[in-house]
Amino acid sequence: MLLLIWTGVLIAVIYIYIRRIHSRFTTYDVKQLPPLPFIGNVLPLVLRKIHFIEDLSRYYDSFPEERFVGKYEFTNPVIIVRDLELIKKITIKDFDYFVDHRAFTDEKVEPIFARNLFTLRGDEWKDMRSTLSPAFTSSKIRVMVPFMEEVGNQMMAVLKKQTKANGGKPVEIDCRDLTRRYANDVIATCAFGLKVDSYTEGDTKFFEMGKNAAQFKMRQMIMFFAYSAFPALVKCMKMTLFTKETTSFFRSLVIDTMRNREAHNILRPDMIHLLMEAKKGQLTHDEKSKERDAGFATVEESAVGKRQINRTWSDNDLIAQAVLFFIAGFEGISAAMSFALRELALHKDIQDQLAKHVREDSKRNNGKIDYTSIQNLPYLDKVVSEVLRLWTPGFQLDRICTKPYNLGRANNNTEKEYILQKGDQIIIPVWCLHRNPEFFPDPEKFDPERFADDKKDLIKPMTYMPFGVGPRNCIGSRFALLEIKMLIYQILLHMEVLPSEKTVLNPVFSKDTFNLNLEGGFWLNFKIRE
Repeated sequence: MLLLIWTGVLIAVIYIYIRRIHSRFTTYDVKQLPPLPFIGNVLPLVLRKIHFIEDLSRYYDSFPEERFVGKYEFTNPVIIVRDLELIKKITIKDFDYFVDHRAFTDEKVEPIFARNLFTLRGDEWKDMRSTLSPAFTSSKIRVMVPFMEEVGNQMMAVLKKQTKANGGKPVEIDCRDLTRRYANDVIATCAFGLKVDSYTEGDTKFFEMGKNAAQFKMRQMIMFFAYSAFPALVKCMKMTLFTKETTSFFRSLVIDTMRNREAHNILRPDMIHLLMEAKKGQLTHDEKSKERDAGFATVEESAVGKRQINRTWSDNDLIAQAVLFFIAGFEGISAAMSFALRELALHKDIQDQLAKHVREDSKRNNGKIDYTSIQNLPYLDKVVSEVLRLWTPGFQLDRICTKPYNLGRANNNTEKEYILQKGDQIIIPVWCLHRNPEFFPDPEKFDPERFADDKKDLIKPMTYMPFGVGPRNCIGSRFALLEIKMLIYQILLHMEVLPSEKTVLNPVFSKDTFNLNLEGGFWLNFKIRE
């Protein structure tokens, strides 16, 4: 009887505790979807019933009159911001309250990931941003065009060979695989100084290790929630995002490359070289150069990234940046390229118009591709800008509150103001803003003319942010835009992209990954252009 009594008391205490934790939003009249005890609102994601984008849209679409809404990741309260002015305050005006991203792993357990630019916090992040910022200016990125062109030529040679082997008829290609291999080989040459041809060499170790690191499947999804809800447990169990084999591969790759270059005095204008310069403190902004935008979606560096700093970085710090560069470039950019090819195949009029511009440019420049010619194609920029609106890989931004902050009232009907506490999480629903008909009429339609010169200036601030916004935006926007444009340019110059029997017309996101991937894949036909 005594045991039953104490068991009942314990259950009651746990129930009251959970109820109290899950009542934070209701106390301030912040709208939310009903949470489950202890689990909160994450069960559909954990069970892979819906994709992260679908989950995000549930909150955004369910409460159209709210400035912000709430959800629970297990017992952690998370705020999803809908109001544009509040987004501007969080990301720009009051940035000092929201400097940090959420953490996914512990520095002592997994320094290769915990020490990269995305996960560093506070002054360390500011110093790393200032250190790396000069590496991503137009003057540094433009010298990588020949490396990308060589990778594109390898890809085109294989596509043409397959087409000829098929008697000149169209060949059906898995574009997700095609663009992953392109992204893989571009990163290999532009970041690590390696010549890799994954089209003819197949699944090289470099390709396999990159795919394992970048795809963010079930293992990483579990870590995503586990570290947020139970950081002490994750640290104690020494849970990691990457396998030991993957971590060891990238560590050896970066260290061996740096040592080889120092020993043989090798100079090559790639990311490893820039990281080595950064470690020596020899990487600085060229104040005399005038930066040229890589397109409408380009984000500008803030004053935070242009400071002069004096900090010594370890080898682990440099390895972490190289790995981050790989992950961001492998999966995110390849997803954008896959959706770009899909949209061009489904909209032949847009493809033909863009192909005409590309071929005229190639003829005008005697077949030479350089940074300036790519940026002088406004229709190409319109197409890429629209792809990144409709299918942005960075579908949400996250911030961590670093000191108490008053968000104000959640809606016009409440008098209570919601105060964020240190460590509280904020989500900015980029995907939902990009597809809000109030900001982009007929938002499901693929329409590059939204970004015509007489229209793009009418786009409301804070409604288009494929590379984030504010000082903590994506440092690699110029590189990403150039890479996407180079792939489209080289393919349309030689090939026509058409729907195939396996082309997915009604897209459904694969739920086994955090990234953007379609059930049924990205199958398209490729035909040599007449």
